Amino acid sequence: MKIGIVKLSALGDIVHAMVALQFIKQAFPQIVIDWIVEERFAGVLHENPDINQIYTVNIKSLKKNKSNFFKELRHIKSLSKNNYDLVIDAQGLLKSSILARVISSKTVGFDKHSAREKVAALFYEKKISCPYDKNTIDRNVTVITQPLDLEISREQILDKVSFLFYKDWDSTLGNYYSRDKANIIFVIGSTWPSRNYPKEKYLKVIKKINAQSLIVWGNDQEKKDADWIAERTEKVRVLPKLDFNNLKAVLAHSDLVIGNDTGPTHMAWGLNKPSITLFGPTPVSRVYQTTINKVLKSSSIVNPSKLNKNDFSIQEITENQVVELADLLLRNE
Repeated sequence: MKIGIVKLSALGDIVHAMVALQFIKQAFPQIVIDWIVEERFAGVLHENPDINQIYTVNIKSLKKNKSNFFKELRHIKSLSKNNYDLVIDAQGLLKSSILARVISSKTVGFDKHSAREKVAALFYEKKISCPYDKNTIDRNVTVITQPLDLEISREQILDKVSFLFYKDWDSTLGNYYSRDKANIIFVIGSTWPSRNYPKEKYLKVIKKINAQSLIVWGNDQEKKDADWIAERTEKVRVLPKLDFNNLKAVLAHSDLVIGNDTGPTHMAWGLNKPSITLFGPTPVSRVYQTTINKVLKSSSIVNPSKLNKNDFSIQEITENQVVELADLLLRNE
């Protein structure tokens, strides 16, 4: 059997969907699994032994350069030559459902009551029901495995093996780590300002924890905030900009990851590394809490179907809450 999985973005969502692969391969060792993804996120999939082929698209870029539309369409149509037995749209958006249908008529996706964009369901041959407000990881696993008549339990997911892989990392990155203290990776940015824990509070957390603190960043503003923190304490080092291979390696070599509700923090879960994810305007149902993966959530009530980007309640989380939980996780390491 040969299947194509359409999960274009975003980073954390791709990670949450990838967990299903190991269980599919355990049940069907001979199955061929291809993954269709936005080019900028492909690196997180690299080196995964459960994926046979990664195909990239650049649909996001069409917003800025519509002249590439027909070139991109021809590329997507060419994927139909792969003759998939099934194409699973794990995204639930209009664009992803159309992409899946262009590749094959044998499509599966969320039904209109479960998809993020209801109209997406019109393009599926088979539809899967799974409430939109259900845990994000459970939703991803359900839409990918149910079409294969495979049922994965919560206990199986909790007992998962690490599923993010990397090649040899940049050896100079090892120089940033302490040999006699715990090494904590801080993820200080995200896609919205209201999802970011204030840099002033991150500074206080770093000062209070007895550890080597390393900050990862992905854009100019995050780099500016990281430098601001580093200028105010000798307990932090700002890492250089990382590609996905080195980001996976850096996280894997850490003792703890602390950050906002964003991709690199969720990657810690995929790597089976201890983590603390800070939530304000987004729902904690996006993650699994485990003995090593914890969350701190503000008091605001979140509607998963209509997120409030003006909800800055993440600021309510105190530095002491973060420090106490970090100390607990480090003691148990």
